[in-house]
Amino acid sequence: MAGYESVGFHASVVCGAASGLAFVAGYVQNVRTVHVWLGSRPLPRQVVDVAALLVVHSSIAIMSCLVLFSLFQQAFQGLTVDTVAGATMLAVASGVAGYFGYTSGARITAATLSVLLAVFMASGMLISMLLAENPLWWHSMFSELGTGQAGLTSFWTFNTTIATSGIILTTLSAFITRDLRRWAELLGASDARNGRRRTFIRPRPNVVRACLIASGVCMAGIGLFPVNTFEPVHTGLVRLLALILAILLLGVPLWLPGYPAAFYLLSLIAVASLAGVIALWYPLRYYNLTALELGAAGIVFGWLVVFIRTTMAVVEAAGVAHASPGEPADDR
Repeated sequence: MAGYESVGFHASVVCGAASGLAFVAGYVQNVRTVHVWLGSRPLPRQVVDVAALLVVHSSIAIMSCLVLFSLFQQAFQGLTVDTVAGATMLAVASGVAGYFGYTSGARITAATLSVLLAVFMASGMLISMLLAENPLWWHSMFSELGTGQAGLTSFWTFNTTIATSGIILTTLSAFITRDLRRWAELLGASDARNGRRRTFIRPRPNVVRACLIASGVCMAGIGLFPVNTFEPVHTGLVRLLALILAILLLGVPLWLPGYPAAFYLLSLIAVASLAGVIALWYPLRYYNLTALELGAAGIVFGWLVVFIRTTMAVVEAAGVAHASPGEPADDR
């Protein structure tokens, strides 16, 4: 059931193809009925987004299938299956993968995209760590997984995961920015009716959009330029990413006035936590760079999930017609 040329091996290939193709079918339906605005973007951007999302869905299906069949093999030691049983397992697995892929594409939102991004990054990093030929890679840093010294499989897994995640982040920014712009328009109309004029402290969706897109581009660059061959570029992109995230988090009260005070507090706590994990690395030398990267990634992605949920709540509270899955979107 598990191993090379096993039922699990062939099922993972079929599941990856089924999930990817089903996602594309669901996504096309979504673009035609719900998020029509996605189809109005430049064609190259649409192709890149769909390709990245296809890779994400196929990868998650493949990894889930391999893990599931491996667990079954360990649970039933020595079990072998004949052609009929193997074909049935393969058909069921591919059907389930296709169903979830189609559902994900047809009901895609900012919230589901954030979950996909987190799952894809976590599973990709874990697979890269498990496949690393150098068991002491963690003595250096996470980028060590993206070098040839960690092994060819780990090299491709790590860099593909980082680069694809960067593209997905830019796609996610389109969903978030659209809601923020509509919220800002409604807030401006309300201020006009009440005779209030905002000058400096006003919603700035474009700043948030620029920060998210720049972060995605930096992540994609980090994956495309490994540290062992493009060390100056790789290091520069990492530092630029950190600077962009600091600007986004520290400037939340300026970029997004009107958000709940609890979210502002959470953003400050996130910044303080990032400063704390950095201090534990240097100057305290409590742990190494790998632990710092792991802690920082957890804090940033945790903040991102809360940001998306808060944005959806603020938009809905402001009366913006937030398109629900299966319902036509208001594209005024």
